[in-house]
Amino acid sequence: MSNSEDPLGPVKKQGQEREILIDGGDRRILAQGSICDLRLSFSMQEWQRFAMSHNSFGHLFRVTTFGESHGPALGCVVDGCPPGLALDESDLQPWLDTRRPGQNRFVTQRREADRVQILSGTCAENPGEKPRTTGTPIALLIANEDQRSADYDAIKTAFRPGHADYAYWAKYGFRDPRGGGRASARETAARVAAGGVARLALAALYGESLRIRGALVAMGGDAIDRANWDWAACGENPFFCPDRDAALRYERLLDDARKAGSSLGAVVEIRAEGVPAGLGAPLYGKLDSDLAGAMMGINAVKGVEIGSGFALAAMRGEDAADEMRMGSDGGPVFRSNHNGGVLGGISSGQDIVVRCAVKPTSSILIPRRSVTQDGTETMIRTTGRHDPCVGIRAVPVAEAMMALVLVDHALRHRAQTGMSGPLGHFGNPE
Repeated sequence: MSNSEDPLGPVKKQGQEREILIDGGDRRILAQGSICDLRLSFSMQEWQRFAMSHNSFGHLFRVTTFGESHGPALGCVVDGCPPGLALDESDLQPWLDTRRPGQNRFVTQRREADRVQILSGTCAENPGEKPRTTGTPIALLIANEDQRSADYDAIKTAFRPGHADYAYWAKYGFRDPRGGGRASARETAARVAAGGVARLALAALYGESLRIRGALVAMGGDAIDRANWDWAACGENPFFCPDRDAALRYERLLDDARKAGSSLGAVVEIRAEGVPAGLGAPLYGKLDSDLAGAMMGINAVKGVEIGSGFALAAMRGEDAADEMRMGSDGGPVFRSNHNGGVLGGISSGQDIVVRCAVKPTSSILIPRRSVTQDGTETMIRTTGRHDPCVGIRAVPVAEAMMALVLVDHALRHRAQTGMSGPLGHFGNPE
């Protein structure tokens, strides 16, 4: 194929001091810049190998996160937020405070204030007024203040079993060993901040009736008693647990694991109430597929289910089907919610229910067998400060991801149909 036939080249960017030529014959990239007289030559495979991407998600409401665990700061850019929303740091900080480390003995003892700064995308129309979103990108910054990179010196060339260390190194040929770098759960602080913006946008679209809440419903294989579910209990214990009796058990369970140098997994459940019917699209824009992808993007999440999830596979059809009857307002009302508020990839108007399985933290003190970058077999134990159950702080992160997916689909629904809500009303189980 000649250059003229190659859809990628040759390409010359006009009005710039840099020329990029892509030769379709041997797929090589040549870059020349007159400012520093830098000449580079990479094969296409080499270019792809060393270029890290996929740091953005969302369509109309799009979020790009940046930063590493032990870098100077982390943050995100939120693009596509509607203009005119009253927004300052006080709207975002409470959500970050729920995720903040170092608040009790059951989470990492890293001390971070996690104070968020809004760098762009808002403006006060008059002096003394609260800033409002301008419709331009909103940049959010969170400083890292308590890094201890020396804790990782002993393992900077070894791979922690169960961690992303080896996979990052195998893909890119290089990794940041300081606290896990980009693979650290520290990155999720930016998502929680972005989720705060998403909640404001959802409130503007649907009012305060749309509410997103999360809870930890199992730890170390010990599940809550759903008959004891009380949302108020989530704010009374360090686990976001809705069952007070289970929360007491989790204290003992996690203390034992922590003192043994181990860690525990957990199951997190997120519910969105007041979501109108109609969000999502058939086949390739399904609301539940985007929710599943967003939740799987959270560090340490290894499984996601919607509604009754895997339990549906054991049901008969007449039991799994969510029957309907006519409600007093003239609209249908569902008698159950096994499908988790999503049918055919589109919200039904019921509560959206998502559960995430969070694996035990990989950084533990108990020695485990591994290998180093040069192929030497070794034993590895990870010192430093780590969550003995990362599932606890995954609760506010999963809430944020729910908000981000919902607002993106809300804007997509409005763009396609011209409406923010459905024509019909669908209620919750009675």
